[in-house]
Amino acid sequence: MAHDHSVTPAPEITLAAIIGAHGVTGEVRLKLFGEGVAALKQHRVFNGGALTPTKLKDDGKGGAIARFAEVTDRTAAEALRGTTLTVPRTALPPLAKGEYYYADLIGLPAVSTSDEALGYCVAVENFGAGDVLEIERPDGKRFMVPMTLEAVPEWGPSRIVIDAAWTEA
Repeated sequence: MAHDHSVTPAPEITLAAIIGAHGVTGEVRLKLFGEGVAALKQHRVFNGGALTPTKLKDDGKGGAIARFAEVTDRTAAEALRGTTLTVPRTALPPLAKGEYYYADLIGLPAVSTSDEALGYCVAVENFGAGDVLEIERPDGKRFMVPMTLEAVPEWGPSRIVIDAAWTEA
């Protein structure tokens, strides 16, 4: 299984996914990734201009309800189930020191502090207690490491460095 681990960052960043219709007028329910409704409201269009939000509101349960100009009834809303909402990476606000977008970490090579090649970051999860990186080793086995300074003392555009103590599977 060959993986293409090219270092070119993904030009599109996923901010949310449509998980179903809401009501009968074309509104949709969103699962949010990242910063929540406030982050979505900074954008006037999604998916290269295919979706124009006319209303975005927090659903009070960690998701959101949205209305798009292009979606006028429940059938059209249902047809969008599973669609992700993306914006160009360049449309995102600049990051403060120590911040990162998940998309910037996924695909990066991981090495240990003792310079052992560990594999690649294949996912970033958050189970409620902070971000966790999932690293896939060359043999296909995976391990998880918390995105903390103790476990990940260094990361950047070309690699993630993981403290050797956290690499024991």
